[in-house]
Amino acid sequence: MSQSPSPSSTTATPAYAERLRLPWWLWLAGLVAAALLAVEVWMGGSGVRAWLPFAVLLPATVAGLAWLGRIRIAVTDGELRVDDARLPARFVADAVPLDADGRREVLGVGADPLAFVVQRPWIGGAVQVVLDDPADPTPFWVISSRHPVELAEALLAARDAAN
Repeated sequence: MSQSPSPSSTTATPAYAERLRLPWWLWLAGLVAAALLAVEVWMGGSGVRAWLPFAVLLPATVAGLAWLGRIRIAVTDGELRVDDARLPARFVADAVPLDADGRREVLGVGADPLAFVVQRPWIGGAVQVVLDDPADPTPFWVISSRHPVELAEALLAARDAAN
């Protein structure tokens, strides 16, 4: 007789998932800049100095650009996951979608220094997650998102399901 796994032992499908990748034009600009720098060194050298800049700069640029686009955001299993940070949905007081101007205002001159911020300048939108945890000094999180309305809705739905 086979048993079906209990709901607590399986991982639920994320209500929201996103990766903050770089746009194609940033990849192009980064690789062109690295190639131009390698050509500058190549023009002044021979032998190993001629090909070494290409062998070092281009792979290092690809690795750096891939690293910049590594951040993953997900709302799953009753929590918000941003890279390796976790926020249980029960501590969410509100989730406010922000456009570029709203993000600039929240992160501007009057920004709270205790806020948790994951901001990517090539992404216009963001979500401000206001916290309700007396034990945590962090007043809110600000997370870049290409789909801030969907992220905020998924987070509020997870909060309502947790309460």
